[in-house]
Amino acid sequence: MMSWQTVLAIGSGGFLGAISRSYINGFINHRVAHELPFGTLGVNLLGSFIIGVLFAIFSNTDIFSVHTKSFLTTGFLGALTTYSTFAMESFFLFQGGSYTLAFLNMALNLFGTVLMAGIGFIFTQKIFF
Repeated sequence: MMSWQTVLAIGSGGFLGAISRSYINGFINHRVAHELPFGTLGVNLLGSFIIGVLFAIFSNTDIFSVHTKSFLTTGFLGALTTYSTFAMESFFLFQGGSYTLAFLNMALNLFGTVLMAGIGFIFTQKIFF
């Protein structure tokens, strides 16, 4: 069972992550002409990079408490990244007959986020450890 401190940390992080996701998504979509949902892609790539950085730090130091780790990863990044939104957007592209865009959206989100998580991890390992 989770402690109330962990629940509070995750909830607080989720609150801030969801607000950040909405702001960043809207910011990107408002400024970039697009057929693909670049706002969702942007937050997924950013969140994946950040989780790579954080896990590099977590695996090399003990400066963060379990509650801070929960706040940052499960809470903030869990709410910031939007795989459920990505899934629906891809489905709607399929449903609308935009098969190429649907596959492109899925490939960019899947491979891009894995790549960004790895870059974040390797970058942080090389620069700081």
